[in-house]
Amino acid sequence: MTSPRPIVLTGSIAIDRIMSFGGSYADYLHAEHLDSVSVSIFLDSMQDTHGGVAANIAYTLSLLGNEPYLLGSVGADGLMYMEQLARRGINIGHVHESTLPTASFSVITDKDQNQIGGFYPGAMFDSDSLSLAPWRGQNPLVVVSPHDPKAMRRQIAEATDMSFSVCYDIGQQVSNAPPEDILEGIAVAEILILNDYELSVLSKRTGLSIADIHAKVPVVITTFGPEGSRIDGSSVHNPFSIGVATPTSVVDPTGAGDAYRAGLCYGYAHGWDLQEAAQLGASCASFAIETMGTQTHSFDFPALTNRYFAAFGSRPPFTKVKEQI
Repeated sequence: MTSPRPIVLTGSIAIDRIMSFGGSYADYLHAEHLDSVSVSIFLDSMQDTHGGVAANIAYTLSLLGNEPYLLGSVGADGLMYMEQLARRGINIGHVHESTLPTASFSVITDKDQNQIGGFYPGAMFDSDSLSLAPWRGQNPLVVVSPHDPKAMRRQIAEATDMSFSVCYDIGQQVSNAPPEDILEGIAVAEILILNDYELSVLSKRTGLSIADIHAKVPVVITTFGPEGSRIDGSSVHNPFSIGVATPTSVVDPTGAGDAYRAGLCYGYAHGWDLQEAAQLGASCASFAIETMGTQTHSFDFPALTNRYFAAFGSRPPFTKVKEQI
């Protein structure tokens, strides 16, 4: 096995409020009245949890025994959160302390796993000091996940200048980032990962067809929630699909995509075969949906290996996974 490259995670760090109810949005939202919506929903559960895309990916990487670098910004209300991540082995030395409150994401999930959420950026927009320069010459895998579009633009430019490998995880910022920024991200990306809806938005906003995108980016990973993921790209001569690993129960899908990214990046940074890396991502995601919250799941080596084997008929090619902290 090759020595792993350092993984640098840029993106949001947030304190999430996750809510759910046993009904369906279809019973509350009616197409003929979407221009004047006024809805109040009685919730069955509510939980405040630690979150943010970059921090969520870091959390699952720590379960895998990796020690990623977190590059983001938090307020004073997030310092204890950072201390908890540090105790897991996550490097927080490049996290900026802002005078603004830590970013916050609030989401309500219905029984059909549909979600409506709102994001307050707060400290996420205080990111002028964040730079990839400390990793010059270290050949990192840089994950540019959704946060301040201006910071994402700057990080893409730095990664291009320093010839870094980039996993471009634009996510929901595909609707907010300027098309020219998205095109720059596509140009530098070694991996482009997004869900099927985000891919359609990216295609529309950039004017590129899906085929164009597959031809421009070495690896394009499209996720389909409970239907798994699809691996395409200019370096993938025989595109393939990855199924899902079966969880013991489905409690909350929030954070499953971030857990998938953690497993994928872990395998990729260790030089695994792309299919094996994506299968590890699917296995990690299956644990994330078993609990409420994005950093509440856990697994040990036997559980992860068994889950991977049950889903894909082989064993993941690592020898050790950090035990739950």
